[in-house]
Amino acid sequence: MVEELRAPDPRHLHHIRLNTLIRLRWLAVVGQSAAVLVVAFWLQFPVQVSLCFALIGCSAWLNLLLAFRYPATHRLPPLAALAILTFDALQLGGLLYMTGGLTNPFALLMTAPVIISATSLPLRWTAMLGALVIAMATGLAFFHHPLPWFPGTELTMPIIYVAGIWMAIVSCLAFTAFYAFRVAEEARLLATALAATELVLQREQHLSALDGLAAAAAHELGTPLATIALVAKEMERALGNDPRYGEDVTLLRSQSERCRAILKQLTSLSSQGEAHMARLPFTSLIEEVIAPHRDFGIAIQLKPVDCKGPEPIGRRNPGVIYGLGNLVENAVDFARETVSITWSWDMQTVSLEILDDGEGFPAEILDRIGEPYMTKRSSAVSAGGGLGLGLFIAKTLLERSGGTVRFGNAATPGQGAIVRVNWPRAILDANAAKSAFDEPETLENPAVLPK
Repeated sequence: MVEELRAPDPRHLHHIRLNTLIRLRWLAVVGQSAAVLVVAFWLQFPVQVSLCFALIGCSAWLNLLLAFRYPATHRLPPLAALAILTFDALQLGGLLYMTGGLTNPFALLMTAPVIISATSLPLRWTAMLGALVIAMATGLAFFHHPLPWFPGTELTMPIIYVAGIWMAIVSCLAFTAFYAFRVAEEARLLATALAATELVLQREQHLSALDGLAAAAAHELGTPLATIALVAKEMERALGNDPRYGEDVTLLRSQSERCRAILKQLTSLSSQGEAHMARLPFTSLIEEVIAPHRDFGIAIQLKPVDCKGPEPIGRRNPGVIYGLGNLVENAVDFARETVSITWSWDMQTVSLEILDDGEGFPAEILDRIGEPYMTKRSSAVSAGGGLGLGLFIAKTLLERSGGTVRFGNAATPGQGAIVRVNWPRAILDANAAKSAFDEPETLENPAVLPK
């Protein structure tokens, strides 16, 4: 169901905005220049100022080239972004080579390009850049110019200190890069899943609007078709016996009458279904949800339990119907023989429970259900497909309607999975000014509660 939607291409999520890299590089140019000037002219340590500023000038020249060559909104593909970050790493490595190598306190900045890559580029490119930085750090531990120090003296660090700096760089690179990659990847997955949810909701709302469009078309076309029918009838009276036009005029009148009959049928269907579409009893909602899933060889058992008071009646919400339909579809996919759907209501709460007789949710993923792009429910079950994006969309839509969704397993291990959905009765009550079955406009709006 979700796979048919045109969600955003995940590859585009790895495109870095060029202006971001340019601004970061200008910050690096200013910081590197300030550090060289302070060490050379304030502390008066011997520094190869010309060579250092030559490398810094390369960064500034690249910034100017990119700024004039591309617009500020240009986004770099992964390979181009990797090339620019590689240049930054090599430029910083050259500065460190001339200013003490790993004994330089700024050596930890070698991890910066890798962290930027981890937040924006695919994992394989980040790993390649990380390997390059580790190789440079290893080389700088043994090959470098002396650390700038007071004239006539040389500050020599013990090898164990240099080894500690190397270990700190590698540890910081691995930890921060992995952490940044995980946070950025989860944000990308969430953005893609929300975009897919928005597309699902738009499609369902579009389908639900077709009935209203049919009624509007019937109303607008009724008057001109009545005029055409009247004129055709008069022409038939005048030319009915004419051998040249009689048959054509009769055909014209019959087809106009046929069009009027079709429009009348559309109008009657719309008027008959208008109340049903606008105000949907809870049991009718359940029947509409399960109807598409009855013919898959799995028995669907319906059972109301402990229903107190009048049946709740809400306004039809395509998002709620889609969300519940997705839960039923997953239950049918993973069930062996039977899916049991029970519901109850009282004056405070409306509840729905979906139970299948499959293997249930594995314990290791039970707490993570509802996150996008999770793996399958059980490795032994392949027909049911994945549980990630579909359940995320279902959970998001149902929670936006004011409900709560809980996932669990039957009391006996291996006897099926349970999904429970609860709504406050007031949200589903048709007597309220607005209900959760009202269609939300965007995903950012909160659930609409009765006024």
